[in-house]
Amino acid sequence: MKIVFATNNKNKIKEVQALMPEGIHLLSLEEIGCHEDIPETSPTIEGNAIQKAEHVKENYGYNCFADDTGLEVEALNGAPGVYSARYAGEEKSSEANMNKLLQELKGKENRSARFKTVIALNLHGKLHTFEGNCSGNIIFERKGLQGFGYDPVFQPEGKSVTFAEMNLREKSEISHRARAIRKLIAFLDHLNS
Repeated sequence: MKIVFATNNKNKIKEVQALMPEGIHLLSLEEIGCHEDIPETSPTIEGNAIQKAEHVKENYGYNCFADDTGLEVEALNGAPGVYSARYAGEEKSSEANMNKLLQELKGKENRSARFKTVIALNLHGKLHTFEGNCSGNIIFERKGLQGFGYDPVFQPEGKSVTFAEMNLREKSEISHRARAIRKLIAFLDHLNS
């Protein structure tokens, strides 16, 4: 089965394809000829995921799933949340986003945070959503070179390293996206059984 994963982020596609069961092949937006910026104008993470999946289904006709992820920091009342990718501006710079986050948390003792991923699947015109969370803390300085986004400053609960210090397999065991993807995979497996 071919399903579009509504992203051009090669890291994400690699991460998710590694978790998919045999027989499910992911297509990127580039592979279906979708080069426009898909609107992400919802005030919620779930809303953005739904908006992206519906855009692909309506405009390209493919079954599609889309994810949206936000980092929710307790001391910042859940910010950056839905604005995680653009926290420091429209250019979506991970470096600038991390700089801003560390600056905002200066002097704050509460470093609790969680990553939240929502996946919206538009399959044969029906919508299904799956959520995954990973709790942890924002550390005081970047550590590690793996991963992307806020990974160098996020240390998952019960771990002594950041996401950016883990290899893909280690991260995939506990990450928010992997948890949401596993729910999606269980759903797709159930359909095929």
